[in-house]
Amino acid sequence: MSNETGPDPHTDDDEIITWWGLVIEGYHVTQERLTAEINEHFGLAPASFDILLRLVRSPEHRMPMTKLAREAALSSGGFTKVADRLATADLIRREPCETDRRVTYAVLTDHGLDIAERAREVCAEILRKRVLAPLGKADSAALAQAMRTLRAANSAD
Repeated sequence: MSNETGPDPHTDDDEIITWWGLVIEGYHVTQERLTAEINEHFGLAPASFDILLRLVRSPEHRMPMTKLAREAALSSGGFTKVADRLATADLIRREPCETDRRVTYAVLTDHGLDIAERAREVCAEILRKRVLAPLGKADSAALAQAMRTLRAANSAD
């Protein structure tokens, strides 16, 4: 998907703005469908689902809370509210680090692990229907690679 010769100086301003707008619009409508279906199946808000998904894919189903908040792109206060709701629903528990008093882990409970694993399976099925079916495997992989490239090119140094 990359242009080996660099940016095309002849790409029209409106054309490149339209391309980017289509990326954003395609992402938003697909993400809205995904989160609506996850909410319908499990009653999980997008931020809660994101946190459960990150934890189920982490070693020992745990992660330092500060790292989890940063990866989920939530403010400290916003993350605390989501974590409180997940803890109240018995989906996660807070666990102090044995070697560093400053670190607290978010850890999936058994119930949380069950919900997270089932939600991950449903998410994969939704993505197969909403992304893989319309794009095909090659274009889906190319899209992922293009987004990986943009993330690397535009991440803070």
